[in-house]
Amino acid sequence: MKTLLKGGRVVDPGNNIDQVADILIEDGKISSIGESITVTDAEVIDVSGKVVAPGLIDVHAHLRDPGFPEREDFRSGTRSAAVGGFTTLLAMPNTNPVCDHPVVVEYVLAKSKREGIVNVLPYSSITVGQQGEKLVPMKAVVEAGAVAFSDDGQPIMNGGVMREALTQAKEIDKVLAVHCEDRGITAGGVINEGYVSRRVGVKGIPYTSEAVMVGRDILLAEETASKVHICHVGCARSVELIREGKKRGVQVTAEVNPHYLNTTDENLETCQSRFKIKPPFGTRADLEALKEGLSDGTIDIIATDHAPYTNAEKQGDFATEAPFGLIGLETALGVVLTELVATNYMSVSDVLKTLTCNPARIFGLDKGTLSIGKDADIVVIDLDHEWFVDAEKFQSKSRNCPQHGRRLRGKAFLTMVKGQVIMREGTIVV
Repeated sequence: MKTLLKGGRVVDPGNNIDQVADILIEDGKISSIGESITVTDAEVIDVSGKVVAPGLIDVHAHLRDPGFPEREDFRSGTRSAAVGGFTTLLAMPNTNPVCDHPVVVEYVLAKSKREGIVNVLPYSSITVGQQGEKLVPMKAVVEAGAVAFSDDGQPIMNGGVMREALTQAKEIDKVLAVHCEDRGITAGGVINEGYVSRRVGVKGIPYTSEAVMVGRDILLAEETASKVHICHVGCARSVELIREGKKRGVQVTAEVNPHYLNTTDENLETCQSRFKIKPPFGTRADLEALKEGLSDGTIDIIATDHAPYTNAEKQGDFATEAPFGLIGLETALGVVLTELVATNYMSVSDVLKTLTCNPARIFGLDKGTLSIGKDADIVVIDLDHEWFVDAEKFQSKSRNCPQHGRRLRGKAFLTMVKGQVIMREGTIVV
């Protein structure tokens, strides 16, 4: 089967391509890229006026299977991803049971392939049961198909355990993606410590809760000459620490989530649980530091931290019951295009780099480019499409979205996985 994407602006940061061209796809692979390709037996899709890019990669998605089908499952989660232009998801291991054993890794791979419509690659947890004590059998879970390690949602408070984990991960050339939080400093806090927390009378979380652990893990990675990836960076001080670590040659990489680029703790004055996350939304100065970190390369990746919960869970008491977490697969691209591209803060190519070739390179994935012979995992983007976010219309089972009610500019127009169109103009077509 052949498909010809005709007349689009091909933006492939991994190959330094940004030009109007056609893309020919044969048998699920990219066959050729060039001007005015002519074939007689291909389905032709006119994408003129739109950006054609490698399918987006999200290295931080919670798909909730096994264990929490009421929140999300592989069907709903991957359909949500397709609407957002994502073709590959790295599934976090905080499931029930925790993905800490080869059997669970194999379950995630098999079931996601059966029920999902995009590529799903599993994380293993770093420690058994995400308890922060005993390391998982790293070689065994990698052989089963785990692509990286994370205890996301749970910080590893024991520095000795973290040091040993970095050492073992280095031996098999895998990345640890770490949730940086000092629970002793968080101490039951709910939102960013500052003017807003005092105004609404809610216990705050100091920025040092994150930054102290970022600093520790950078030092441990430096000492062990290992790779460490800092998840969901939320404050200016963490950006500074990562920037300093990179200057020293530490193998530290980092991600920011789109919601930190257009939301601050000021949005918490109404105490809506769709804004309740860890690390908490910071100040305007934190937001600007995160944007600067993206633009200068301190922050390598944009990832969603898509974390679905039921309405019942999120409607619990804001301070004591509602869980931390929000969703973003269907809005991530729109947010970053609105905040970074429409404002001319970053180029389309530089933004797409953080969503394609950078995550592929850092996590060792054979994805993220439009190279000849590679899987035709592709997103077509309409940069000018303005749309209103209505969480009630999401493919996700969850509605806890901080973007609900906002207007965004830029949206995935078409998503392909291995040459098959799976989403067109917001509609799943498989």
